[in-house]
Amino acid sequence: MTADNQQPILGKDGTSNGQHPLAKLNRLHFWLLLALNIIFLLAGQAAAVILGRFYYDKGGNSKWMATLVQTAAFPVLFIPYLFITSPQNDSEGSNRASFITVSVVYFVIGAMVAGDNMLYSIGLLYLSASTYSLICATQLIFSAVLSFFLNGQKFTALIMNSVVVLSLSTALLAVNDDTDMPSGVTKWKYVIGFLATLGASAMYALLLSLMQLSFQKVLKKETFSVVLEMQIYTALVATGVSIVGLFASGEWKTLQGEMGSFTAGKLSYVMTLVWTAIAWQICSVGVVGLVFVVSSLFSNVISTLSLAITPIAAVVILHDKMNGVKIIAMLMAIWGFGTYLYQNYVDDLKARKAPSAVDDAPTESRSC
Repeated sequence: MTADNQQPILGKDGTSNGQHPLAKLNRLHFWLLLALNIIFLLAGQAAAVILGRFYYDKGGNSKWMATLVQTAAFPVLFIPYLFITSPQNDSEGSNRASFITVSVVYFVIGAMVAGDNMLYSIGLLYLSASTYSLICATQLIFSAVLSFFLNGQKFTALIMNSVVVLSLSTALLAVNDDTDMPSGVTKWKYVIGFLATLGASAMYALLLSLMQLSFQKVLKKETFSVVLEMQIYTALVATGVSIVGLFASGEWKTLQGEMGSFTAGKLSYVMTLVWTAIAWQICSVGVVGLVFVVSSLFSNVISTLSLAITPIAAVVILHDKMNGVKIIAMLMAIWGFGTYLYQNYVDDLKARKAPSAVDDAPTESRSC
């Protein structure tokens, strides 16, 4: 993108003929929009994790409630969906799968998202926010391996380096005896939280690969509207599953008492849940926005960057202990991120030189 290039920068949903509602952005507006979406993703995910840990620290104990708030505010996504829609021509409509097929895809992925969110909730219950975020970085390992088998991604030397370094970083946390376990958490519960977060990261990587296959084989296009529809409808299903789990488990009966015993107060209890839900959706808006403005590859890159920022935020805000082993693990994780991101950068350069190349599917950040 050269400095004198004044052609429309965006072209996801339309072309440079002006059909796309954002297609006529100049460079200044483009960079402002890009920066805004990056802030949404980074701040949203960091805030959601910090608030989730705050909920547990102050007396919250409902794993299903912690799971529910991760998707419950999905109606927020209707705001950008209603204001920025994409034109759909007849050829696109004819190529799209049937309503039943698309519904089944959304339901299956949404149910998996609910299960994945539950695992993350268990992990955050038994781990500090910084340790939790560092373990979440293993999603890059699982993503690389699953993409190799399911999506045909090449396993390069840089990817192998990232996998090895991140694996060693996680192993350091696993054997670290001087862990900053939350109050009341035993060593056994720490192990459960560690394994749950590890399993959640693996499942999230599987979700990314399945989403990629869905966009390639079922939806057959990657536009802003379709990306948002995937986010909205899978979140709707995940929210429904979480509500069923909340009532089926009986945890709903304890919520009133949990609110009364919340050490920060009843109002703080409600606001913590509300802002946690909003923070996750702000993160989702950032993810979708980056897919739309730049590419799904870039969105995934920024999502992984947020995993390195959250531990720092946890130390500053929650005063998580940062011992020597954890510092080494974080530095190794950042090194693993760096090699992984550089490989994505190299792949992106190659994709730009090959117009026929198929974009990666959109991803939802976890860590967004």
